[in-house]
Amino acid sequence: MKYQSAITHLECTLTGERFDASYPHRTNPANGKPLFARYDLEKAKVTLTKDSLPDRSGNMWRYREVMPVIDDANIITLGEGGTPLLKAERLAEEVGMDTVYIKDEGVNPTGSFKARGLGAAVSKAKELGQMRLTMPSAGNAAGAMSAYAAAGGMEAHVFMPKDAPIANKVECEAYGAKLTLVDGFITDAGQMSQRAAEELGLFDVSTLREPYRAEGKKTMGYEIVEQMGFEVPDVIVYPTGGGTGIVGIWKAMDEMEQLGWIGSERPRMVCVQAEGCAPLVAAFEKGEEFAEPFPDPHTLAAGMRVPAAIGDFLVIRSVRESGGTAVTVSDEEMVDGMVEMARMEGVFAAPEGGATLAAMRKLVERGLIERDDRVVLLVTGNAHKYLDMLPAGMGAA
Repeated sequence: MKYQSAITHLECTLTGERFDASYPHRTNPANGKPLFARYDLEKAKVTLTKDSLPDRSGNMWRYREVMPVIDDANIITLGEGGTPLLKAERLAEEVGMDTVYIKDEGVNPTGSFKARGLGAAVSKAKELGQMRLTMPSAGNAAGAMSAYAAAGGMEAHVFMPKDAPIANKVECEAYGAKLTLVDGFITDAGQMSQRAAEELGLFDVSTLREPYRAEGKKTMGYEIVEQMGFEVPDVIVYPTGGGTGIVGIWKAMDEMEQLGWIGSERPRMVCVQAEGCAPLVAAFEKGEEFAEPFPDPHTLAAGMRVPAAIGDFLVIRSVRESGGTAVTVSDEEMVDGMVEMARMEGVFAAPEGGATLAAMRKLVERGLIERDDRVVLLVTGNAHKYLDMLPAGMGAA
């Protein structure tokens, strides 16, 4: 193989304890904290060079040396990654900024950034002999897992809150997943998924409860830097539920420095949550490392309705280390952001993407983002699964 994974081991994100990457680990059994995949980056940098990139595939597997799958035969791909970084000139002018970009993840397979994480996780599960998968999801992750499991000839079980968007429910069943609807929140669905894993011998690919979804998500960070001519943006605004994306991008920055692609500069990471479900913002504002479960979580953005995140300390750590911040937006502000992004830039963003625009506005007003900052807004999915959330009268004859 011309390019091959340089994975060496897994590492506990809290204690640094090492684990064998050839075994299907999920979290550290001693403390339940997430594991990260680690690589021999000195070996990887021999072939993973800036000059080699133009000759590589256009999807996320172009960064082969820092992806976890060893044998190419185990890669299940639908073309995920390689999403555009769009210069939002009209929005920038309207907000009073010089440079704003939109990273449009809605053009991924299954319509969201979840394709990256689940593409990596399902491929690695296949390599480790785990052909029967389960997960809880409020929507997009379940659709992605179901699609990649179908493409890989694998069995998929999904546990989803009953109030998840109908499009996500239909999508899972269309891909052949066994769908179980749950009374309650994503945390309740998670408990049911874990029980099913134990009782039926399924491999649970929940957010940060296995090491490899973060590896797919981190490729957003690699792409942003590559698309900006190997420069680092000043600010990345990220809508946060479970937090795998913001954690993955932060991991990518460290890896790219070791690969010699960038220096010690880092973007200020902004964690955006809904007013009705903001455990990470609350912990950040209190100066705490871990977040308390959020009581009575509610928001129309299904991907942000996560009252307790296993990777809470990783998200909070990345925000603090970067000199960033955490902010909440209302559901109304999200929807306004969706409409404005569509009408001014032609990007049909899901509520989570609308939240990033609303958050940027607030931070500009507060002086936490300055006019000459280069800002990237992460649009994590498209709005086609959320049509009922747009203002009344849209689409009326």
